[in-house]
Amino acid sequence: MTQTANRTSATHTSHPAFQASERLAGHLQQLLVDLTDLHIQGKQAHWNVVGKNFRDLHLVLDEVVEAARGFSDDVAERMRAVYVTPDARAKSVAAQTSLPEFPSDEVNTGDCVDLIVAALYAVARTGRRIHDEVDAEDPTSADMIHAILERLEQLAWMIDAENRVANSSLPRSWSE
Repeated sequence: MTQTANRTSATHTSHPAFQASERLAGHLQQLLVDLTDLHIQGKQAHWNVVGKNFRDLHLVLDEVVEAARGFSDDVAERMRAVYVTPDARAKSVAAQTSLPEFPSDEVNTGDCVDLIVAALYAVARTGRRIHDEVDAEDPTSADMIHAILERLEQLAWMIDAENRVANSSLPRSWSE
C-alpha cells in the first residue's frame, strides 16, 4: 500500500522569479475570457451554420475552435505560472467578454462569416490593446500574445475572404 505524505501541517514557501501585478493579471484575464467566448461562439456557429459553402465553413469553424481552445489554455497556464488564478467560468465569461453576441438560431453562411470574423477581430483588438502594457511588465506573456494575434488575424483574413468581392470590398475600418 502506498502512503501519501500529508503536507497540510507544514507551510510551503516558494520564491518565484516573477509574479504578475494586478494590471497584468487583469489583462491576461480579459484575453482568457475573450478566447473562451470565441471557442464557444465558434462551436455555436459550427452547429448552426446553413447555406451555400456550408461544408467549407463548417470545417474552418473547427479550426477557429481549436485555436481559441488551445490559446485559452496557454493563457490560463501562463496566468498560473505568474501566480494568477484564471477564471473562465460561464458566469465570468458572460459578464466580462468583449465579443459581440452570437445568434442562438440558424445562421446563413454569409452572415456566419461576418459574425465569426467580427469575433476573431474582437479578440485581436483585446490582444493589441493590452500588448504594450503586458510587454512592459512581462515580455514572455507578450510573446504569447504575438502568436495568438498572428493566428487569429490569419483566420479572420481567410474566413473574411469568403464574402469579399475582388478589388471592390475593403474592411469596414478602411472605408469609414
